[in-house]
Amino acid sequence: MVSETGQLVEGDLSAYGAKGTPFEPGDILFGKLRPYLAKYWLADRAGTAGGDIHVYRPDDGTDPKYLKYVVGSRNFVRFAEAASKGTKMPRAEWMSLREYPVVQFTQSTQRKIARYLDLATSEIDAVLARMERLGGALRARVGSVQTRAVFGLAAGQRYIAADAHSPLSGIPEHWDRTKFGYDFTESTERNGDDPPGPLLSISEYRGVELNTRTEGQQASLDVSKYRVVRPGQLAANMMWLNHGGLGVSSLTGYISPDYKAFWISDHFEPRYVHHLFRSSRYIDYFAAIATGVRPNAQRVTKTVLDATSVPLPPLDEQIRIADELDGATMRVDAMLAKVADLKSLLLERRAALITDVVTGKKEVA
Repeated sequence: MVSETGQLVEGDLSAYGAKGTPFEPGDILFGKLRPYLAKYWLADRAGTAGGDIHVYRPDDGTDPKYLKYVVGSRNFVRFAEAASKGTKMPRAEWMSLREYPVVQFTQSTQRKIARYLDLATSEIDAVLARMERLGGALRARVGSVQTRAVFGLAAGQRYIAADAHSPLSGIPEHWDRTKFGYDFTESTERNGDDPPGPLLSISEYRGVELNTRTEGQQASLDVSKYRVVRPGQLAANMMWLNHGGLGVSSLTGYISPDYKAFWISDHFEPRYVHHLFRSSRYIDYFAAIATGVRPNAQRVTKTVLDATSVPLPPLDEQIRIADELDGATMRVDAMLAKVADLKSLLLERRAALITDVVTGKKEVA
């Protein structure tokens, strides 16, 4: 399920071998794992939901589309987040969610609300889709530029071949090679009583950045087991490496236990490392070696990451490549940031509209 949109990822439903909860067309599914992600969907087919998904079946007199918007409303998501338990992977349980108050509209009013929101959200979703396509085109452009630069793919160079199991398809003859585990040492620093800074996350287009959670959401987290990341360290979301989940931090802050932080050896220029692991070739490589059933929860293990081959150009070339890429990607990164900000505003507008309508704050004709 796609966060905050009420949509399902295109393609077939995931294969699920364990015992789950059957659902039917007209049921509403809600992701109880990390409920702040606001993953919900009105089923249009029968199937089985995994253990981290609630299935809500509308009672007689409750319109399924209306209930979908109730579950997707900002108030419901916040209620679920406040009622969730667990620090590393918080989950919302039914015994708490069943207490969520719902405005009792007549069924005809529910249908009217659903029709209004179908139209209003479809317009927003169409703009979001265009923003997503634009962002994809820009990211592809950046990835191509990064890949050619960080692997030394320039005219007139002489190359040596890479082995079939390496992400390197050939590097200049005068470059060395290394393994990730030789030059990147995991930091074991944990957050103490005095937080070192804000909560950080890794964006697929902006690298390490401030987390978008509100202060209230952050205050509800138990960060005692969170990892500390320092400027110049490589931060990695091990469950998101195949989506660009790495980046060199310029900030001091703390990151989720699902993340790791690595000290970078003196053999590498940190800015070169940032561009290297965010190149399309490494993203594709991590996608190929990731393990796990669900596409959005596939993990690259530390053991596999340590064995990953890494090009090691002379330090002066790393600095030159980093300088070129900093300039070349700056304009595209600014455009991606604007696209991301616009998407955030649209999603906020979408959530606020749904909340206002299903709570009766905004009447529909």
